[in-house]
Amino acid sequence: MIEKRISIGNIDPLDFYGVNNSKFNLLRAYFPKLKITARGDEIVIQGEEKDQEILYGKITALLEHYHRYNMLTIANIKRIILEDNVIEDPEDADSIILFGNGGKAIRARSENQRKLVELSKNNDLLFATGPAGSGKTYTAIALAVRALRNREIKRIILSRPAVEAGENLGFLPGDLKEKVDPYLQPLYDALLDMIPAKKLEEYLENETIQIAPLAYMRGRTLNDAFVILDEAQNTSRNQLKMFLTRMGTSAKFIVTGDMSQIDLPRRTESGLIQAFKILRKIKGIAFIEFNKKDIIRHRLVKDIVNAYEKALDIPSEEEK
Repeated sequence: MIEKRISIGNIDPLDFYGVNNSKFNLLRAYFPKLKITARGDEIVIQGEEKDQEILYGKITALLEHYHRYNMLTIANIKRIILEDNVIEDPEDADSIILFGNGGKAIRARSENQRKLVELSKNNDLLFATGPAGSGKTYTAIALAVRALRNREIKRIILSRPAVEAGENLGFLPGDLKEKVDPYLQPLYDALLDMIPAKKLEEYLENETIQIAPLAYMRGRTLNDAFVILDEAQNTSRNQLKMFLTRMGTSAKFIVTGDMSQIDLPRRTESGLIQAFKILRKIKGIAFIEFNKKDIIRHRLVKDIVNAYEKALDIPSEEEK
């Protein structure tokens, strides 16, 4: 594969790449066919020579603009890249959260996914509820991986209640990872979209990414971490309270769940339902309620959700 390199010189990388790589990610969004990597003060470009030449010229123009005006804004980047009508403007460039494996753009693809991304900027604890396939967990994991890449946190912790095992994980065969892998597999599937398999394995070995079954969270204080609790509708009141009080300094928590899929024993109130009732007025906690419009899986998933709502006489979002 042909490779080009261009140095940004003595420009502060934060000025040129943007906070959380916002400017650099915008640049990558305009050139999806190229693999573009930032390595300190150098940008590495790989791909077709014709596309490389166009990008090389655009980066040169951006550098000239910065040196002339001592600044480079998102608007400047869009104007310079789009001038001469060489490339088209992707309408959803601003929706990109990060770039995953093979340069795949991981985007916030619905209104509530974009809302989750936006609210995560100013809230350290978020609750995201909604139907299967609405992307709430996937978006949360994308935010966690982005925070890890940008060195905003030191580790990612994934947690999920193992309801089917009654949380009695000691009776299951294997080590801790083997015991909980079946329950955390959906989270691993998302991670594998965003992190190369070998790198993910390394992160798991050195505990940069940790598995933390809810039953094993008690007594911990989670500092400098991005923590995701999935399937929280299956936590009891005491379990969710215990989990939320694990939050340490420089930590961000996202709790996801589906109120229509509670698997707890009868007469056991879901901790997620209780949390919605008593935590809504606390500053720094945000609540996002996903709905059928956010479902981005196979088109039949929406029909399945609708069918179950009608059969079980569950009011639709429009009727609530």
